[in-house]
Amino acid sequence: LNKNVPMFVCTMAYPTVPCPLHVFEPRYRLMIRRSMETGTKQFGMCISDSQNGFADYGCMLQIRNVHFLPDGRSVVDTVGGKRFRVLQRGMKDGYCTADIEYLEDVKVF
Repeated sequence: LNKNVPMFVCTMAYPTVPCPLHVFEPRYRLMIRRSMETGTKQFGMCISDSQNGFADYGCMLQIRNVHFLPDGRSVVDTVGGKRFRVLQRGMKDGYCTADIEYLEDVKVF
C-alpha cells in the first residue's frame, strides 16, 4: 500500500504505539469504512500543516478493531506501523490521500 493511501490528518503516531481514535467527521467515517471493506485495514496518520495540508512525514496505522456506534460514529483501535514520507498529495471524496514511500531505519549492530 503506497499509492493513494488514505490520510487521517489529526495527530502524531509512532510505530508500535497504540492510537485510539474517535471518528465522527463524515469524510473520516467513509475512509474507515472503506479501509475495512477493502481489507487493507490501514491508513496513514499525519499532523496538520498550514502550507501543504498535512506533514511530509507520517506513520501508517493498522486497524485492530472498530466499534461502530448507532449514530454513525466509531471508536477505532489502531496501532502504529511503518513510518513514511509523502511523495504526492491528493484528495478522494473529501479526505486526503498520498503516494508514499516507506522509511527504513538504520540498523544498529
